[in-house]
Amino acid sequence: MKYERSSALFKNAQKYIPGGVNSPVRAFKSVGGTPIFIKSAKGAYLTDEDGNSYIDYINSWGPMILGHNPSEVLEAVTEQLKNGFSFGTPTELETEIAKIITESVPYIDQVRMVNSGTEACMSAIRLARGYTSRNKIIKFEGCYHGHSDSFLIKAGSGLATFGSPSSPGVTPGTTQDTLLAKYNDLESVKILFEQNPEEIAAIILEPVAGNMGCIPPEKNFLEGLRDLCNKHDSLLIFDEVMTGFRLKMGGAQEYFSVKADLITYGKVIGGGMPVGAFAGSHKIMKFLSPEGPVYQAGTLSGNPIAMRAGYTTLSILKDNPSIFHNINNTTRKLSTELSIIFKDFGVPVCVKQCGSMMSLFFTAEDIHNFDDVTRANHEYFNKYFHFMLENGIYLPPSGYETWFISSCILGNEINKTLELTRKFLSKI
Repeated sequence: MKYERSSALFKNAQKYIPGGVNSPVRAFKSVGGTPIFIKSAKGAYLTDEDGNSYIDYINSWGPMILGHNPSEVLEAVTEQLKNGFSFGTPTELETEIAKIITESVPYIDQVRMVNSGTEACMSAIRLARGYTSRNKIIKFEGCYHGHSDSFLIKAGSGLATFGSPSSPGVTPGTTQDTLLAKYNDLESVKILFEQNPEEIAAIILEPVAGNMGCIPPEKNFLEGLRDLCNKHDSLLIFDEVMTGFRLKMGGAQEYFSVKADLITYGKVIGGGMPVGAFAGSHKIMKFLSPEGPVYQAGTLSGNPIAMRAGYTTLSILKDNPSIFHNINNTTRKLSTELSIIFKDFGVPVCVKQCGSMMSLFFTAEDIHNFDDVTRANHEYFNKYFHFMLENGIYLPPSGYETWFISSCILGNEINKTLELTRKFLSKI
């Protein structure tokens, strides 16, 4: 494939945009090479500025469950555009989408709309701190909850240490109340509670890790976190920016039968448009302004265009529960067949899958947490990525990211992916 226009656009973008991109992973630094500039998308496919077409396994990092540009959503948004772009006032649409969310997801009564997953997570921990009158939170190494200062930490000398900033511009004071644990390691969480009695407001995690590749929770891990929160009067926050309305209509709570106190959402509730939300019981949500003392606000929160796109998307998912069954089966087939192919060629891989999320790690070891991911052969993944890209398959441009399957990815797309994987291995 030729990438002449993409290369020229990237060179020009670097003059005006830091690094030439507006989100770091898009720069292809992890895999090398020049990023592809996308012009349009439809169904299972992306088309770049040079006219090349790709099967899309990113799907805007998760929300395009129905594929790109579904006709019903497009029609609804087009109709809504005639009424205006933004009002800064309440609209009926906000209540309609909040109603469908609360009716679909267990254990929640109310929803507050925001503008991104980062804002949702930032607001959820503020609410948790305000509700519990405690300052500390626990997060997990490798789980990403947006670029709010409180979340940008790295591990100290051991598991049960205070986090230190992992980005310039973040002060030690900002992160001193963020404690770091190991994903899928209950013991590391117990230690933090023991060392910080009656100080921890909440645990926040991705119930299925998606920012160190797809890593499902191991047996009793989520249940153990629930028990620890109950024991210590702390809140459990599920960051469902990736898993919400993807695993099931009720998200991870329904999928794993584990109750969270607060849930955060991202682009999926906007049908892929810029939006986020956090939700919980009225007992907790009533602490939010204007009803309560915890302040949170946003001029564009509940933007009518995003609300219409989200309401239409969620309505389609609610009315067609077979979508979840079908995309989960498709993902299971893809992950199973890929495992078989790599085994036949004697190349060690670990393929992890949960619902319609999956990742492929080049390692003979099983993957449980962030440390395991760092030990995988990322150079091998980079070669695989570029081979697939050259042949019309757009994978996440990092071995630390998750593949997302849409309802538009069907037999032909899966078969092409498997065929090209065999060709890659034969060539290598």
